[in-house]
Amino acid sequence: MSQTTDTTNVLELRYGMNPHQKQAKLLNDGPLPLKVLNGDPGFINLLDALNGFQLARELRRATGLPAAASFKHVSPAGAAVANPIPADLAKAYFVEGLELSPLATAYARARGADRMSSFGDAAALSDIVDVSTAQLLKREVSDLVVAPGYTDEALEILKSKKGGKYLILQIDPDYVPEPVEKRNLFGLTLQQERNDAVIDDSQLTHIVTENKDLPDNAKRDLLIALVTLKYTQSNSICYALDGQTIGIGAGQQSRIHCTRLAGDKADRWFLRQHPTALNMKFREGLSRAEQNNAIDLWLEDELTPVEQAAWEAAFAEVPAKLTREEKREWLNKLQGVSYGSDAFLPFRDNLDRASRSGVKYVVQAGSSMRDAEVLQAANDYDMVMAYSGVRLFHH
Repeated sequence: MSQTTDTTNVLELRYGMNPHQKQAKLLNDGPLPLKVLNGDPGFINLLDALNGFQLARELRRATGLPAAASFKHVSPAGAAVANPIPADLAKAYFVEGLELSPLATAYARARGADRMSSFGDAAALSDIVDVSTAQLLKREVSDLVVAPGYTDEALEILKSKKGGKYLILQIDPDYVPEPVEKRNLFGLTLQQERNDAVIDDSQLTHIVTENKDLPDNAKRDLLIALVTLKYTQSNSICYALDGQTIGIGAGQQSRIHCTRLAGDKADRWFLRQHPTALNMKFREGLSRAEQNNAIDLWLEDELTPVEQAAWEAAFAEVPAKLTREEKREWLNKLQGVSYGSDAFLPFRDNLDRASRSGVKYVVQAGSSMRDAEVLQAANDYDMVMAYSGVRLFHH
């Protein structure tokens, strides 16, 4: 099992943010905590890998469970900890019948949170990769994996992916960077203390709502939301349930737009578990990615005639689309969802929208000018809301 790290302090990269940006390197004052076991990394690969691994490592530390993140374009598409997957959810995640280790379960949940966004992801794993996780990764469309180590058999499985070009990174799980970090922008250098805020139960103790009943599973999900937000491009909102994210809204200029985006993703996540979705009859030979696209279009209210024809061609039997009323009837079953915000909620509209996606538990920074208005909204919906007292912007 490989567990060494590079002894050099420079790693040459394929190119920078874009192919025309040359002289791309990864540098460190001391030995790099990262080793390339297979493949040829680029600049964005490392942005996703380094952010994603931090997320998975912090989830592991916050919950004590194996954790995984599915990263795309420097924000998580999904994140999760190990938790058994019910039969219907396994079918929606395309892992029905597979024997999954705890780490593989975490990745299946992280990947399944938003299968459209996870296509071609950077998979970040908190623990040494076993055969079960490697086999799951091999069958998915993924660009890279980063983990603290790999069993010999798992490494050989992954090296055969993408014609032998799959990017496999190994990182020192105990690496701690310097407390002050720097970033160059427009030829200038910015400097700040690294965001070393520890996410734990202490952020959930200041409950301000009339309802103060916060069960352990909700605490776990709120911690998952907070850790995920710490590595999501701000503004950001995260919905979580059953040990995983189910909707992430990243990088929007307005917080309500983050809430709507994340809520819409959570709704789609749940609608993909509708009996109609689970029993679709696809045409022979349709790939999992094409099936994902077909299910996604099934949820669209309006398609162009060209889209409609292409969509229908994906099926042996074209499924009936749900009416708005049928969607709402199904979504009313989504309950007990946790909701996190990387900063304070400025208006009650965020909780008004969140309530439509089954949100019961909320954590946010607090200290808004309209805290009383937002608190009233939480009480109106009988939510449990805690003020974390910490802002988690990430840019």
